[in-house]
Amino acid sequence: MVFPFNNTILLEDSRVRIEPLTESHAHLLEELVGNNPDILRYSPALMRDRSDLEQYIQTNLRLREEGLKYPFAIYDKDMQKYAGSSSYLRISNKDSHLEIGSTWIGREFQRSGLNRHMKFRMLHYAFDDLGAIRVAFRTDARNEQSKTAIQAIGATYEGTFRKHMLMPDGYMRDTVCYSILKEEWPGLLATVFRSVSG
Repeated sequence: MVFPFNNTILLEDSRVRIEPLTESHAHLLEELVGNNPDILRYSPALMRDRSDLEQYIQTNLRLREEGLKYPFAIYDKDMQKYAGSSSYLRISNKDSHLEIGSTWIGREFQRSGLNRHMKFRMLHYAFDDLGAIRVAFRTDARNEQSKTAIQAIGATYEGTFRKHMLMPDGYMRDTVCYSILKEEWPGLLATVFRSVSG
């Protein structure tokens, strides 16, 4: 697997457009952040205002330059608004695997079907274009909504990293780990993603 960090990766269907995160997205996502002050409640990153958002974008763009992460902005075509962000990260070309994470979506877009469309496009690209053999997901063990969403797309629970990550408030979180394997992908296409893969 060779991840194309220097390429413009654009993933879309009738519902969602997933485009590379840029500095210009600070303006486009500012209102979303302002309306969702707890959007990164379970993340080690802070997201309280425009300044935090700009810092988040700068950090992510630097990680892309270093070949460590590929961040996206998510646009909801139905609502005609930017809905949040997600990324490919922990990318291993040698082992042909990566993680989909650093995902945050505003409350008004949650439970709307957007996440399933987004995850389908990102998984499709990972397995069918990049040739990944494993796609992983991680979340805070306290984040029941995130765990439910990950399980709903057919990911398998692998275990929990205990006392794994220091949060901004000083809490040492446990991190729950899931994955989908390449051989599991066709079955998920025929079941979980059947309604969005046409």
